[in-house]
Amino acid sequence: MRFSDILGQEHIKNHLQQSAINGRIPHAQLFVGKEGSGTLPMAIAYAQYLLCNSSENSDTCNIKCDNLAHPDLHFAFPVTNNDKVKSPKKPISNLFSEDWRQFVKEQPFGNLFNWLQFIGVENKQGNISVHEAESIVKSLLLKSYEGGFKVMIIWMAEKMNIAASNNLLKLIEEPPEKTVFILIAENEEQIIGTIRSRCQVLHFPLLNENDIVAGLVAKNNITENEAHKIAHQCEGNFNKALHLLNNNSSDSVFEEWFITWIRAAFKAKGNASVINELI
Repeated sequence: MRFSDILGQEHIKNHLQQSAINGRIPHAQLFVGKEGSGTLPMAIAYAQYLLCNSSENSDTCNIKCDNLAHPDLHFAFPVTNNDKVKSPKKPISNLFSEDWRQFVKEQPFGNLFNWLQFIGVENKQGNISVHEAESIVKSLLLKSYEGGFKVMIIWMAEKMNIAASNNLLKLIEEPPEKTVFILIAENEEQIIGTIRSRCQVLHFPLLNENDIVAGLVAKNNITENEAHKIAHQCEGNFNKALHLLNNNSSDSVFEEWFITWIRAAFKAKGNASVINELI
């Protein structure tokens, strides 16, 4: 995911690019924003920028990052056992890598419920456990595969339990050289203070209506007028905008089918004129 793919948030995008160009890259950053504001896409674009701008083969690097398959790009996110993953301990994110890649490809603005629903555990609570933290420490203490940056994106970081947070505290405070943490949260107050204090915090505003309209028109087969109606209802949340779009499309298909069915039923009884007047 490139910066050019990011919806809105121009101020934050420019800040991240310029700080990287100037070599002022904080070792730990916390992206805070409400659902649908684009914190995860921005984190991935920033990670890709760090990894590939310093790469000897930027084209290959970008292809790997586009597929979320770069060996120096790491993810942690809330998980729990499902039908495919049944860990005797708390499961870790690496066991869900393929599902995660597919989810981000399909729902980059998705929320935690969308993710848990995607892996079939929407009735359970997902969290980031101490076993996850131990896995993060192990992977980041190793040298980078390609000799540049290592980036760890922790999505929904407020779901780290106390044990996980304390386990990561030292590493976040003093990470190995060229190791960057990007924590993403909707509610920063739920992250323990000792973690927050070690991060540079960036607050993401809600997306404006024009950016939402542009995003809807660019990636969906709808008119600007339809996009404006959705953007006005979604309260700056692009995930909600997509939900409204999909629901409206489903409703339209159902309404068309229902009207056709009613017409056929009345026509069979010789009352087509009556239903036409009702419609």
